[in-house]
Amino acid sequence: MTEWIGVALALVSSSLGGTAAAITRYLAGNTDPITLAILRWAIGFLCVLPAALVLKVRWPQRADWLGVAALGFAFFGVFFVLYNIAMSYTTAARASLALATLPLSTMVVGAVLGIEPLTMRKSVGVCIAVFGVAAALASGLSSAPVGAWRGELIMMCAVLCMAFYNVWSRPFIRRSSALGFLTVGMGTGAAALVIVGLFTGSVVTLSRFGASQWMAGVYLGVAGGALAFILWVLALERATPTRVANTMTINPVAAGLLATQLVGEPITANLVLGLVAVFAGIWIATSGK
Repeated sequence: MTEWIGVALALVSSSLGGTAAAITRYLAGNTDPITLAILRWAIGFLCVLPAALVLKVRWPQRADWLGVAALGFAFFGVFFVLYNIAMSYTTAARASLALATLPLSTMVVGAVLGIEPLTMRKSVGVCIAVFGVAAALASGLSSAPVGAWRGELIMMCAVLCMAFYNVWSRPFIRRSSALGFLTVGMGTGAAALVIVGLFTGSVVTLSRFGASQWMAGVYLGVAGGALAFILWVLALERATPTRVANTMTINPVAAGLLATQLVGEPITANLVLGLVAVFAGIWIATSGK
């Protein structure tokens, strides 16, 4: 039962992440990847920190702070800069489909590190989901933006950062708390991004935002940042990394639906067929025998 609660939390988190992908695509034409990452995680951290203080969460042990901070920098810093770069090359739906290869990466990383053993059922489910992603991307290449493959390749490389984050997070969360772990990691990533932004001039870009861009940015930070990742670490606390990661395959659905309204991206037949395979993979990998 606990596993299913974790999977349900991850599904909501992945759906919010999909809408955040569409918002990122909407903002990508007017700003740079570092500014977008600062916007998302500075606002996200300002939401998460008060909640952690009010709830008096259990913070990571002193011996774990370096590891938690390193994971936060790699994920909230490096991963999301690469994520934003990828969004500037391709559509929100296609980038989210590339992101949906996360279950395979998490499964492989978990097996290599000896943290989560592979099972036949889990492997079949993840492979079906990833095959659906690959088929959708390949069959829709002719109608994709010029150079879209660059964005999808960058996204698939970035996925490795998130795979290691998923696998290595669980021990730290167990020794502290989900919200305490998230707050320290997100704060580290946000601080690093702000420092880089001050030196590169990315922070100044925010002063040129209009009302609609700020509304999109606040949603990105609150829903796509704070809420989505509170749910994500709560899911990692309750379910195995691969099962949590496998819910990422719902991300393209939310991204595609919102992107059609914000930036006029079409939902194509190949995308729909790919998502059918994705949902089948989720069911197989997360259900019992």
